[in-house]
Amino acid sequence: MTQLWDFAGGIHPPENKHQSTARPIRTAEVPERLVLPLQQHIGEPAAAVVEAGDRVLKGQVIADVADGLGVPVHAPTSGVIDSISELPVPHPSGMTDRCIVLRPDGEDEWIQLHPATDYRERERTEVLELIRNAGISGMGGAGFPSNIKLRPPKERKVDTLILNGAECEPYITADDMTMRERADDIVAGLKIMAWILRPGRCIIGIEDNKPEAVEALRTAIEGTQIELAVIPTKYPSGGEKQLIQILTGMEVPSGGIPADIGVMCQNVGTAVAVGHAVLEGKPLISRVVTITGEAVREPGNFDALLGTPIDHLLAQAGLMPEQVNRLVLGGPMMGYTLTTTAVPVIKTSNCVIAATATELPAPPPEQPCIRCGQCAEACPMELLPQQLFWHAKATEFEKAEHLNLFDCIECGACSYVCPSSIPLVQYYRYAKGEIRVQRAEQLKADRARERFEARQQRLEREQQEKEQRRKERAQAAAEAQAKKKAEAERAAAEGSAVDERAAKAALVEQALARKKAKADAGKPAASAEVPAPTPEKPDLEALEKQLTQAQSKLETMQGMLEDAKAQQADNVDKLERAVAKNHDRVQRAETALTEARQQLAAESPTTD
Repeated sequence: MTQLWDFAGGIHPPENKHQSTARPIRTAEVPERLVLPLQQHIGEPAAAVVEAGDRVLKGQVIADVADGLGVPVHAPTSGVIDSISELPVPHPSGMTDRCIVLRPDGEDEWIQLHPATDYRERERTEVLELIRNAGISGMGGAGFPSNIKLRPPKERKVDTLILNGAECEPYITADDMTMRERADDIVAGLKIMAWILRPGRCIIGIEDNKPEAVEALRTAIEGTQIELAVIPTKYPSGGEKQLIQILTGMEVPSGGIPADIGVMCQNVGTAVAVGHAVLEGKPLISRVVTITGEAVREPGNFDALLGTPIDHLLAQAGLMPEQVNRLVLGGPMMGYTLTTTAVPVIKTSNCVIAATATELPAPPPEQPCIRCGQCAEACPMELLPQQLFWHAKATEFEKAEHLNLFDCIECGACSYVCPSSIPLVQYYRYAKGEIRVQRAEQLKADRARERFEARQQRLEREQQEKEQRRKERAQAAAEAQAKKKAEAERAAAEGSAVDERAAKAALVEQALARKKAKADAGKPAASAEVPAPTPEKPDLEALEKQLTQAQSKLETMQGMLEDAKAQQADNVDKLERAVAKNHDRVQRAETALTEARQQLAAESPTTD
């Protein structure tokens, strides 16, 4: 017999479960349209892979998550996609979200199924992928993708696998009826999960107020090593952390998960879905939902297709609209009031309560806290609800978080026992929401700061690189300028003096020749026997060469002057003097060449 422990706190509210257990599970009729939200799980919302007007088959993927945490959504029956739009979804805020609207065609035509009855011969990763592709997420809690939960880190070996059949909250009997009528399916799914995890123990935990379910499961596990633990009825024994403590005596650390202590907890509905996915190849397209309350004539449990509007199920249960005072989705402790019955059944929907005014009366007005301490005595997580309330009300969220606010499972036990009718859970939810918003804003600000700092570093790096390139260009230009300057000085030292002396010598010779010619012209004519001296002819080729050299050097000096003006201002004056000097040389050479040409033209004999 499995040893049992107890957990702190807890309460015993009226169960009110007998109302919905008098009838077997009924198959809900297919509605005129199915509304399928794209997010029915924790993580990233799925993205539609179909368009309006497409015909789909039963079990066909109509939305999937390409990246991130999530599972696909399947068509619950064959039909035509009517639209993809914003519609009301099950949420405490009454918000709308993206939904695919499917109009059934009445043929209920399946896609081709691929069962894996030989799953023991396959790789575990392959079986996990089958579970993921079947769209299975936790059906007893927040909807965490089952394939991720069944793949714990290697350093967190699961020693104990617990199947949660406690179903401790009043009114809800979906798991109870599933265990009564589908015990073999539950055990088949549990065996698959145990084959994946290879735990040392497998335990099914169930409260002692469900004798029919206990007997059905005891029969189903005969011949196996699965343990069946019948635990005392106390709310919230069905909480994951509380059930683990009852069955193992271990406590999940604050801020931790069950895998931290080698334990994993799964819901009985999830086990059924895993068995159908692997052994029959069927995706998750329906679930058992409890429809109960004094405002319906025939309360019970319905196997409803996902996407079935709540008002459709209420009508089948015989809703009496004139008696309805309040519609609650979920149980009376942790559920929330519906603002519209148009919301659909999703993977985490388990109960709808159509309550009369006497059944679930409106809570009395909130009164001041009298510090009685009953909330602390009832808290199963051993928190300080009164202090959390004060900090939440005063918006001192950091102090509330310091008191382990996020360990609160929002079971409602504190609110139930509060004599001042303070809606404590609502304050805690408000504080958690604000903290999450602040964290998101802080994360956004941190990312913005990181991007800004990265941008500043990039700009500084680019500026440094630009400055370095500028210095390299300046250095290269200075070196080129120095080289040009050295070449110019060398050329001036070697060639300019020679050219200048040659030009001066030529000019002197030409002047002497002109003077001698004038003197000869003034003398009387000599005798015929004595011939007149022939003046020396100037060397035109040499003078033209000198002119060309002078012009070339002038162009070089002008180019150097322009470079010097752009690169080094301190050499401008020196180069300007050099250019002017060469400019004078060019003018003198041009004058000498012109005079020489005129002299030759004057001495040329004329023909009669």
